[in-house]
Amino acid sequence: MRVLMLSWEYPPHVVGGLGKHVADLVPALGRQGVEVHLLTPRWAGGLPEEELEGGGRVYRLDPPWTQGDDIHSTAWKANLVLEGKAHSLWEALGGFDLIHVHDWLVAFAGGALKHGHKTPLLATIHATERGRGRGHLTSTVAQAIDRTEWWLTFEAWRVICCSEFMKGEIRAYFQVPEDKMDVIPNGVNLPPDLPGGKEALLHYRGMYALPEEKLVVSVGRMVEEKGMHVLVAAVPRVLAAFPAAKFVLVGKGPMLEDLRRQAWALGVAEKVLFTGFVPDEERDRLYRLADCAVFPSLYEPFGIVALEAMAFRCPVVVSDVGGLREVVVHGETGITTYAGNPESLAWGIVHTLAHPEWTAQRVEAAYQRVRTEFNWDRIAQRTVEVYRRVVEERRRTSW
Repeated sequence: MRVLMLSWEYPPHVVGGLGKHVADLVPALGRQGVEVHLLTPRWAGGLPEEELEGGGRVYRLDPPWTQGDDIHSTAWKANLVLEGKAHSLWEALGGFDLIHVHDWLVAFAGGALKHGHKTPLLATIHATERGRGRGHLTSTVAQAIDRTEWWLTFEAWRVICCSEFMKGEIRAYFQVPEDKMDVIPNGVNLPPDLPGGKEALLHYRGMYALPEEKLVVSVGRMVEEKGMHVLVAAVPRVLAAFPAAKFVLVGKGPMLEDLRRQAWALGVAEKVLFTGFVPDEERDRLYRLADCAVFPSLYEPFGIVALEAMAFRCPVVVSDVGGLREVVVHGETGITTYAGNPESLAWGIVHTLAHPEWTAQRVEAAYQRVRTEFNWDRIAQRTVEVYRRVVEERRRTSW
């Protein structure tokens, strides 16, 4: 089976969960015998062409020099480049069995190719603009994105979403029939065991916390929907129970300076370290060392960061929103707390730090769940099942 895939993000350009998802899904599909040809804008360098597992290739295409006034018009212009390359690939390779696009940013090219080549279009929706705004569209650009998302779900033969929460959101916002959607979760790759365990990294831990301090880590973009301001507000309550605690917040974004000012205003600036962006290797070391990882999102379609922490056997405390409540089972694989509630979040952190025996049980249960339910080979198998269904339905359908 030969698949044309379009994605706005692909390494080295990875902004969030979408880029990580595509980066791991593509080689897993290759291991299932799917020949994937991936088109993506070349936002952050990388080779123009690169061979993929399974016989496919990734094509990183330079976007137009003149970009739009906003993300919607910029995406439209970049899609013209993606569409042009796709037409040439169609001619060179003799066609594709289906087109698979990820989110609205590549919808324009996907829709044009669907009709131009009479080939079914499959769409994975990772998040929605209305969901990010908690049900509100606050600008004309947001409204344009929302209309494009609706159009993409309408044009798609089938829609894949990462959680039951997202399935419900897509059904509510875009009136997509339930039998047109498939829920396939995100996944993670299990890290190798570290020789020597945590003790081998104790010298590295000293960069972030004193030996007697509990290390609390949070990873995510510094934007409102990730709820980092809720975590900062919870810090004084945690320190009241655990004065020897240190908070390390990893990530960058437009709220970073506001969060720093918030920590100063609360008198906890010396206990909260904002690292900005860190490489994946450094993030992984923090997960191995942390006494607790916290993800206080206000909106989270899935929550792949929680899975990543669980894969490193790191205890997790999350907000009870979106896909996070499907990833983390309260009291079994982690602790869930009320979204937007600093007092509840502080309780979850304190409970995790204060009861190491219970925490260790949850950590092991979480690791086993990641290993069995969220591994990429299983996810790729389920994706291929959807591919085969679409291809068979197309074979029996006149366009």
